[in-house]
Amino acid sequence: MWCDNCLLVLPLRAGAIAWGVFIAAYSIAGGIFLLVDGQFLFFNYPEWQIYGGIGLGVGAAAVISILALSNRSYIWIRVAKFIWPFVIIICAIRAIIMIVELQRGKDKIAWECNNGGQLWTESAVAGYQTTTTFPSGFCTTGFSNLNTAFIISLLADVGIQIYMFFLVWRFSKRLEHYSNMKGPFYGGYYNA
Repeated sequence: MWCDNCLLVLPLRAGAIAWGVFIAAYSIAGGIFLLVDGQFLFFNYPEWQIYGGIGLGVGAAAVISILALSNRSYIWIRVAKFIWPFVIIICAIRAIIMIVELQRGKDKIAWECNNGGQLWTESAVAGYQTTTTFPSGFCTTGFSNLNTAFIISLLADVGIQIYMFFLVWRFSKRLEHYSNMKGPFYGGYYNA
């Protein structure tokens, strides 16, 4: 028997679109945050730009999924179904590396907070300085709370992406299932 609603928390198409909008919103916002202020958390030059770029890539994959679901396009659903496993693997690797790098840089982050939010001295000398200072909200929460929030957010991000892949895969299977059925003309749905 074909399962039309296996493990779905949300309705399939509309819920997947809403889920994709949620993923696109927080991924693009996180990517922009990392591109603008990532040098305060990560201390090797292209590191924060890579993480921010991956966040924007996740947002782009979510937008592709939203458009494919909105149009009920079989071709674009297959593209989205092809993209999501790669995105999930890249984001899982990114999450592990980000957690390790945050642990390695915790003393530098504490120094930045203790010195009025200015950039770590070696990073400033290397020319990573922007016109902004370290957001004060991060310093008031303390590194352990910040680190815990980052770890939970990164793991939740991977879980949310896995669920989005499931929704896209499920909608793809539904389109394949209905395309194999015959319409009400010329002998009915099952041509019996």
